[in-house]
Amino acid sequence: MSSQTSKTYALFGAAPDTTNRGVSALFRCVVEGVGSALPESRLLVSDNAFGVREDSMRLASGVDYAFSRIGVRGGRRYYAPENLATITAFSTLGRSLGKLHPVVRVLDRCDAVLDVSGGDSFSDIYGSHRFWSVIRPKLIAKHRGIPLVLMPQTYGPFQSKQKRRIAREAVLAASLAWARDPYSFEALKVLLGSDFDESRHREGVDMAFNLRAMDPGEKLTDEVRQWIDDKDSHPLIGANVSGLIALEPDRAARRFGFRADYLDALHGFIREVMRESDLRLLLIPHVMSPPKSPGSDAEACQRVLTKLPPSLASRVRIAPMRLDECEVKWLISQMDWFCGTRMHSTIAALSSGVPTAAIAYSDKTLGVFKSCGVEDQVIDPRELETQSVVDRIIESFETQARIRQLLSTTTGAVKVRATDQFNLTTETLKALP
Repeated sequence: MSSQTSKTYALFGAAPDTTNRGVSALFRCVVEGVGSALPESRLLVSDNAFGVREDSMRLASGVDYAFSRIGVRGGRRYYAPENLATITAFSTLGRSLGKLHPVVRVLDRCDAVLDVSGGDSFSDIYGSHRFWSVIRPKLIAKHRGIPLVLMPQTYGPFQSKQKRRIAREAVLAASLAWARDPYSFEALKVLLGSDFDESRHREGVDMAFNLRAMDPGEKLTDEVRQWIDDKDSHPLIGANVSGLIALEPDRAARRFGFRADYLDALHGFIREVMRESDLRLLLIPHVMSPPKSPGSDAEACQRVLTKLPPSLASRVRIAPMRLDECEVKWLISQMDWFCGTRMHSTIAALSSGVPTAAIAYSDKTLGVFKSCGVEDQVIDPRELETQSVVDRIIESFETQARIRQLLSTTTGAVKVRATDQFNLTTETLKALP
């Protein structure tokens, strides 16, 4: 292990090189927190590239914090040194044999593993491949005897008894495990049963509540900038359309059990609120994969736009794709009202005090909204028919003044909790042998 003043921590489940701005937000929050509280530390961030590379990030303080990236990937190229399944297999070998693998050697020099699970991927509802990608870093830490800290995230649901058992064993191996909302905390308690320990298993909030917002500058088109400046005469609302749901509606309906038609509900709402008003709508991707890519929010936004009549489409635009997580948050913060499906798009809005509705495809959304006291703004297409979803979105839009006032009294406390939980986490890291 390294010295007290120069400890090394590995970060998994928040790769900075995905197109998902929610995952990027969690990466940035961890680097900001560790870099500020433990400036002498070394952070080793897993990503989807190759080998070990040096990088840095400018913190809010203006200081540049240096960290390293290390390629750790899924897939079937088991011969590749960055293959996660192969790394996991070597981690189960003895102390000396395990070190034959270069990544295991690097991880053995770490003082702790910080694991984020993408915020909401510690579950088997997204398929077996995702589950194993998420669980293996936790198992590596357990096998190698490296202290494991589970950063704020959701737990479950687990449909498979075997995967639930494996997940439970991984959580029990953690020195500290944070749940990111009240419902996730209850799920953590149920998962652990009699092994729940209130000193190690804690209720927190999503780290992205404290993500910085940064003006995109010239990345914004002149027209979008003008729309923001003209909000007094033309109200500006935003919507995030999830490519995960919109691009494969039949598959999404089977996987998540939708009763409502997602795109029909969005179109119904847009037509209703824009027909007799002068407001403008900005469709804001939060997974920035190129159009035609699986799960692309940009492609989903385009599908919404192309189905609108010209009279409405002239007042709808799609936000630029080149914004990073802080810039997307700034853009969302400029909206008068927001409706999102991607979890972290709604967190960007809530944490900015923007009245927000969510079209939710899992229980994770309800817990985060409950943290802000606005769980009634979660609209569940698994429970509601299409027209009922439309009606609920319209109701949220029409009561935005009440929600804005409520958020003005709740989000500040949530941000304080986000700060406090990171302080406790860093104190735990400092106390590790």
